Amino acid sequence: MIVRKSPNMLAMLFTLRGTVVIQIWQRLLIVAAVSTFVAVFPHVWSEPLPSVSLAPFSLIGLVLSIFLGFRNNACYDRWWEARKQWGHLIAQSRALAREARALHDPEVTERIARRSIGFAAVLAARLRGQDEAAALRPWLSEAEAVAVLATRNRPQAVLQLLTVEIVDVHRRGNCGEILLRMLEDRVEEMNAIQTACERIKNTPAPFAYSLLLHRTSWIFCLVSPFGLWETCGLATPLFTLVLAYAFFGLDAVGDELEEPFGLLPNGLPLNAMVRTIEIDLLETIGAKEIPEPLQPVDGWLLT
Repeated sequence: MIVRKSPNMLAMLFTLRGTVVIQIWQRLLIVAAVSTFVAVFPHVWSEPLPSVSLAPFSLIGLVLSIFLGFRNNACYDRWWEARKQWGHLIAQSRALAREARALHDPEVTERIARRSIGFAAVLAARLRGQDEAAALRPWLSEAEAVAVLATRNRPQAVLQLLTVEIVDVHRRGNCGEILLRMLEDRVEEMNAIQTACERIKNTPAPFAYSLLLHRTSWIFCLVSPFGLWETCGLATPLFTLVLAYAFFGLDAVGDELEEPFGLLPNGLPLNAMVRTIEIDLLETIGAKEIPEPLQPVDGWLLT
């Protein structure tokens, strides 16, 4: 995720990190080549090209920009919903560890805190298709890790360990009904967060809609030089590139925001949020070795 102070005007014009230029430069190159050919052709071969009125391009461009804006809004909603869910997970993890201290059993509190960290770590790995075992093992005992890794839904298995722990404490008489309900509610909220994140990951925007906008952007950018060359002359490639940058850029931004758990620069910094949970919960149980928060590197908070 890009995290940087507001740059000045020159930096805004020339910065590349965090932009979509890297993703779309090949498309821009193709459009530049086509528009240059269209602009130079009449001067080199002295043959007129088909002259097309600008009116249809204006209408198509307006409609295309509206639909691209609608798609980007939908994709941003997915990104923001994912961020809210992880913010809620941080809050619920803190509350669970804080309330677990009311059990006045340091060993139980530590197990609950470490399993909560393990849940966040394995959920992040699951959402990104990364190594769940490596994410989980530091926070569980060897026997628990083996049992959890034998299941298909590892985050749910960790939540089951938390539930069993809480119920066992209640059966031993060390946890009253009110505190039991509070702790169980926290675990249930964590379960709801996992479900919401899986819904976002497994339900992408309709492919036909994205494909339609992608193809229309290509057609518009490749045909527009034929409507501009008579008016703009040799400046046609410049104006065509501006249009292509806007439309292809919006398309690429939508692709990034559609996958909030991805590893692109504008994806959510899941590792940093897992580290936040780790720091807060280790402090709650009084651990001696507490890691530092992850910091941005060159304006990029590594995801």
